[in-house]
Amino acid sequence: QVQLVESGGGLVQAGGSLRLSCAASGRSFSTYTMGWFRQAPGKEREFVAHISWSSVNTYYADSVKGRFTISRDNAKNTVYLQMNSLKPEDTAVYYCAAGPHYLGSDYYRGERYNSWGQGIQVTVSS
Repeated sequence: QVQLVESGGGLVQAGGSLRLSCAASGRSFSTYTMGWFRQAPGKEREFVAHISWSSVNTYYADSVKGRFTISRDNAKNTVYLQMNSLKPEDTAVYYCAAGPHYLGSDYYRGERYNSWGQGIQVTVSS
């Protein structure tokens, strides 16, 4: 199992940018698919972005498409989420998650991921 630790969150004004990082410890990081999810107060957890083990495939929620970019550096055991043009509705606790080598069309389903970080707060002020 892999352990995940997020960093890079904080407070930013609307229109600003943040880059989240998720550092993984444990073996075989490069074999995991990775995802970012978020949960706003009073709302259910929602899918944000996914990247395959090889970085060939990426998927995004419609609400972040064109503004967020997921990437990974397998040599550094780290996955990133670059967030641009942030909006107040992006305010949430963001979680990274590691999933099995292949998720196929289940990439957006949180229950298919095996390991989760502790989460990090992102607050966008208007």
